Amino acid sequence: MNSDCLTLDAPELDRTTITKQNSSLVCTAYGPNARPDGFAVLQEEWNELVHRSRFNSIFLTHEWQTTWWDSLGQGELWILAFRCAQSSRLVGIAPLFLHEIANGANAGKRQFNIVGCIEVSDYLDLIIARDWEKPVYAAFLEWLHSSEAPTWDIVDLCNLPEDSLTYQELSTMAVQAGFHVDVSQEDTAPQFLLPMRYDDYLNSLVDKKQRHEIRRKQRRAERESTVGFHLVEAQHSLEAEVDDFVALQRSSRADKADFMTPQMHRFFLAIARRMLEVDRLRLLFLTLDGEKAATLFAFEYDRRFWLYNSGYDPESHAQLSPGWVLLSYAIQYAIASGCRVFDFMQGGEEYKYRFGAHDYKVMRVMLRRPTVE
Repeated sequence: MNSDCLTLDAPELDRTTITKQNSSLVCTAYGPNARPDGFAVLQEEWNELVHRSRFNSIFLTHEWQTTWWDSLGQGELWILAFRCAQSSRLVGIAPLFLHEIANGANAGKRQFNIVGCIEVSDYLDLIIARDWEKPVYAAFLEWLHSSEAPTWDIVDLCNLPEDSLTYQELSTMAVQAGFHVDVSQEDTAPQFLLPMRYDDYLNSLVDKKQRHEIRRKQRRAERESTVGFHLVEAQHSLEAEVDDFVALQRSSRADKADFMTPQMHRFFLAIARRMLEVDRLRLLFLTLDGEKAATLFAFEYDRRFWLYNSGYDPESHAQLSPGWVLLSYAIQYAIASGCRVFDFMQGGEEYKYRFGAHDYKVMRVMLRRPTVE
């Protein structure tokens, strides 16, 4: 392994870095006492690196990561920055937090997670410029081995997209380095490529029976009510619109109501506000006779439509299938906006496949500290 890593967690940061001869990377660790913290120091370079990575995930952008940490973060923030020793260009970020596990078989152990893990960030990873994965993995494993790292027991790298090399290359390198490694498929995230025209989508990606059903339900809603398609924009009252989304989301199913705690409600408002500021929020409503009947909480980023959450009131307008109608409108909107992928994200619900989606793996890597004999 071929990098040096400095832990910078003092109130005054001295970023003078000493590298080994022939090192290819320099690693800097911004610990829990660093002022400014790693988010602030790397802000100007962060999103550009996400764009250069193998999977450009909205959940790894600076806006998402900082909002999640401010709303839901716990434990100690540790952000590692990996730079090319010759050019000083940023080629890797490991945005981590360290916490003590409260319950279960691993209760009392200290675990690293990627910022955003687990349930509200569908795709996470170490942020690495394409083709720099192996050097960054090597430097990351060296830091975990080193005295510069805090005491830890487990590294849980959750929600890795199928495109990631982390569950392939890092896991192999970690075994060779003496770590105990477990690799598993965590979930599936159904999605499909969008053609240029909506009719092409229906004719090529949806089977005949389902195609007829989508068209029939849309025509019926348009025939039996006054249908509106509502996109939340800057001129709207965002807090009121998010409240309406939450009400419909909670009405959908009991498990959704349980998920939407007051803390989660505040997070949805915070992330909606941040994503609206950077023009990535796509909070959609279907209105029937002037009443909001269904909603989609989604994002548009990197020519991908990211369907994050949804809701509808099963007691109102159920006969008009508002959820299906809104989804068909959302697909038309995504095509018209120039999106190339419609991503339902995590969860294998049947309706996603009826709309033409296919499985996309979401993986997980667990590292445990080598046993000391």
